[in-house]
Amino acid sequence: MKVWINGQNLSLAEAKVGFFDGGFQHAIGLFETMLARDGAVLRLEEHLERLALSAKELRLFENLRIEPLAEAIHGCLVTNALRNARIRVTITSGDAGKPFAGANAADAKSGSPQPTVAIHAQPPTEYPVEMFTHGVGITVASSRVNPLDEFASHKTLAYWPRIAAIQRAAESGCSEALWFSVSNHLASGSVSSVFLAKNGRLRVPFARGDDSSRLSAVLPGCTRAAVIVWAEGTGIEVERADLTIEDVFAADEVFLTNASWGVLPVIRVERHVVADAKPGPIALHMREKWLA
Repeated sequence: MKVWINGQNLSLAEAKVGFFDGGFQHAIGLFETMLARDGAVLRLEEHLERLALSAKELRLFENLRIEPLAEAIHGCLVTNALRNARIRVTITSGDAGKPFAGANAADAKSGSPQPTVAIHAQPPTEYPVEMFTHGVGITVASSRVNPLDEFASHKTLAYWPRIAAIQRAAESGCSEALWFSVSNHLASGSVSSVFLAKNGRLRVPFARGDDSSRLSAVLPGCTRAAVIVWAEGTGIEVERADLTIEDVFAADEVFLTNASWGVLPVIRVERHVVADAKPGPIALHMREKWLA
C-alpha cells in the first residue's frame, strides 16, 4: 500500500511526519474523509471546498488549491489499484524543525514551515448490513460543544474527545454518541450529522453557514447537505431549528449521516426507543438515494 505525502508516493514504512510537525505536536491541522465508489469519489468537490474554507477561516492556509489535491486523490486510487475506497486527506501546519517558541520569540518571523499534506486510500470499511436494515442504538455524550469555540464546527485533528465518546458508546453496545451544545441544543454525532423526522418533515440543527446571523458548533456535513437536497427534491420539508433532547425523544425517526455510513437509521437513544424500533421510511428512502 502506498500513501501520498507532499507529492511523493511512499510505502507505509517510508511515510514519515517530522517530530516538530504541528499536527503531531499540537494537533494543528484538518482532515477530510471521503468514499470512492466505482472509481469516483463521492462529493469530492464539496469535501475539498470545505477543507479549503476551514483552512482559510482558521488561518492555517490562505489559499489551499483544490485541483492539485483532487488529482493527487485520484492518483492515490490508481497507485493502489482501488476503485472502492475510504480516503483520508490530512493537512497540518508542517514541520518547523524546532519546538514552538511562542509569539514573542526572537526568531518568530523566520518564516513559516511548509504544510504537510497526506492522502491515504484503503478498502472501505465493511459494515454489517443489519446496521442499516435494523438500525442502531446511540448514547448521549457527556461532553458539550460551544458555539463560541471557533474551531468547534471544523474538522480539526483534535478528535480525541469524539473518539472517546464513541468508545464509551461501544461499551454499552451503541454505535454513536449524540453531542449537545452548552445550551443543551442538539449538535451532531461524534462523527456524523443528525436528522430528526416528525410528521413527514425533517428537522436538523443549524450548522456553520446555515444562518450568517448565528454562531454554530456544528460541522456542515457533506452527506448532510446531499440528504437535504434529496429530501427537498422529493417534496420533504427540511427545517433548521434549535432542537432539544425532548425533540429527539419525540421524533418519528432519527438517523445519522456521514461519508462512510451514508445514511444510518437510529432505533434507540439511550434507553428511549425511537417510534416502533424500526428504521423509518424517510431514512430508508434517503439511504436508497445514497446507494444509487
